[in-house]
Amino acid sequence: MIRRFFSQLFDSDQKPDEVGTTPTYVVLAGLAFGIAWLTYWPALSGGLLWDDAAHVTAPALRSLRGLVRIWAELGATQQYYPTLHTAFWIEHRLWGDAVIGYHAINLMLHTAAAGLFWAVLRELRIRGAGLAALLFLFHPVCVESVAWISEQKNTLSLVFYLGSALTYLKFDRERRAWLYAFGLILFLLALSTKSVTATLPAALLVVMWWKHGVLTWKRDGRPLLPWLIVGAGAGLFTAWVERTVIGANGADFDLTVGMRMVLAGRALAFYLGKLFWPVNLSFVYPRWTIDPAIGWQLLFPIVCGAALVILLARLPRQRGLVAAALVFSGTLFPALGFFNLYPFRYSYVADHFQYHASLAIFAAAGAGWAEGSEGVGLQAVRWRRLIPAVAACGILAVLAFQSHRQSPNYSDVETLYLATLEHNPGCVLAHNNLGMILARRGDSAAAIEHFRRAIEANPNYAEAEDNLGGELAKLPGREREAAAHFEAALRIHPDFPMAQINLANELALIPGRWPEAERHFQRALELKPNYAKAHNDLAIGLARIPGRRAEALDHYAAALRIDPGYAAARANFAFELSRDPGRIREALDQYAVALAADPAQAEAHNNFANLLAGIPGRQAEAMSHYEAALQVRADFAEAHNNLANELIKDPGRVAQALSHYEAAVRIKPDYAEAHNNLAIAYANEGRIEEAARHFQLAIKIRPDFQAARDNLSRLLAPHL
Repeated sequence: MIRRFFSQLFDSDQKPDEVGTTPTYVVLAGLAFGIAWLTYWPALSGGLLWDDAAHVTAPALRSLRGLVRIWAELGATQQYYPTLHTAFWIEHRLWGDAVIGYHAINLMLHTAAAGLFWAVLRELRIRGAGLAALLFLFHPVCVESVAWISEQKNTLSLVFYLGSALTYLKFDRERRAWLYAFGLILFLLALSTKSVTATLPAALLVVMWWKHGVLTWKRDGRPLLPWLIVGAGAGLFTAWVERTVIGANGADFDLTVGMRMVLAGRALAFYLGKLFWPVNLSFVYPRWTIDPAIGWQLLFPIVCGAALVILLARLPRQRGLVAAALVFSGTLFPALGFFNLYPFRYSYVADHFQYHASLAIFAAAGAGWAEGSEGVGLQAVRWRRLIPAVAACGILAVLAFQSHRQSPNYSDVETLYLATLEHNPGCVLAHNNLGMILARRGDSAAAIEHFRRAIEANPNYAEAEDNLGGELAKLPGREREAAAHFEAALRIHPDFPMAQINLANELALIPGRWPEAERHFQRALELKPNYAKAHNDLAIGLARIPGRRAEALDHYAAALRIDPGYAAARANFAFELSRDPGRIREALDQYAVALAADPAQAEAHNNFANLLAGIPGRQAEAMSHYEAALQVRADFAEAHNNLANELIKDPGRVAQALSHYEAAVRIKPDYAEAHNNLAIAYANEGRIEEAARHFQLAIKIRPDFQAARDNLSRLLAPHL
């Protein structure tokens, strides 16, 4: 029984046309599925990674109208893969933003692809089908595709790809029209999930050549011609989108034909190496310097060409090996450097690039193992026939263990970047994105260090220059240094709207440089007319210029037309409206909508409360908003002072008022108004010396603070 179990698992002693018992295969499938869940378990609770937020359905696309946009509007999603984003749309309807659902689907699709791979190999009567499928299921190079939500484009497209291949192979055997039509539909679904599947018709032609020994027009060429045309069109369309929409152009992609040939050879060698020796795997590998003038780099295309010549010379004895090599290299072709791909900015290779192509090598490995195990002379002794299967299980166990060890790297984005930097210390993507994480956490010094290291690794990295400028802009007195980095970003990438905005915001703070700032705001809007942030930030600047309030209001209104949910712009709009006595009611309404959309706006709570405090009967509401501001930002000195101003009116809450005044001057020692207010409160409580000290501090901070001078004079007059 054990021997039958292993032989059916690895096909090590079966003839190609023997089919195992169904119960055995059910047990094997269940066992493989369970081990796969254990293998990838650490990744199932992982969070969103690099560009996952751009794939999980955006709020604007979650309606039925959004689903139409996914199919009808180029640019509605990061890449035009409507079937993929329809799947994400459905998944979001089922479990919203709960990431475990997306991870579970990815793993189920990966295991389903392994099962379909086994079925395809069985249909082709290729030995070692079970081993090949398990190699794919557990191999560490697949971890990235399984653990990274964005790579559902890989797992889902491969299910359609293999389903289409299996259906076409049945069509080739039975010649039924419905099989052809169903296979074509699956192929179209695969293309609209990920365009690397455009290589399927060419792979099928290679398989037909391997299977029949020769290709004929009637049997092979004519049926696959429509598939080839559609696939080529989809591939070229994706290449155009990568260049013109996603931005795979510029200095990082300027490669000559010779450089692309060297890159292709080196990439092929790299991918084969990782399949046979999967160590030091990384989310982002070091980006090679490609230069055909460096002699040893020419070895890569030369060796690849020589290997192909040797394989062809061994025809027809090694037709299967030649077919595997052609399918592997052909499926990888779109990612070998002949077309620009956006990730090439960071690395020319990635584990997920060879997810589909690796099947050819796994098929060859499974067949080779099955054939080789029959040639070692073990068949004569009954139990020794299990030795190859047991050895294969050992290899699979090692692969599964390695995958299990690698899976925790994808538990969260910070862990992923730190793990990447262990293998690739100069990774500009990891340094830049880790800097952004640290910046959001408030660790400015560490964030700046990572941005600087990203720029050192790639002096042409405009995003890192922009992010470094943004972090420096938060530090007092470093406006000019920040502006210099924004200018550097624009020298590298003149059409970078965010850098245009950031530079404009910094210039607006430097005396005498508003005209330059306004030009950069306008340039950002030329580059991106529907840029809500550009309208908002330009409005902030215009509001400071005498006589230009009307323009500021127009730009706030434009920002809200573009993005009605832009809570910060709505709060800014409300503040500007509140300066007009005739539009107070409108300002109140805008504040209410802004805070309902985003309650974590401390400044908006404070400004809304200031407006409410001046309306009879709404003081209690004002105090609730001051308190809300302090819940969001406990060190908000102005909110402490303003809340104290309301509390002091109630004789029973004077102690609370004093504590808030004291907090305001503790947080902001140069806050003259708070010192003056605290001094008045102390004076009313008979604490004359403390009152005098705070009046004096207010005057020292602001020598022109006449009210504080008058208050101090009145306080001291009875004692003179």
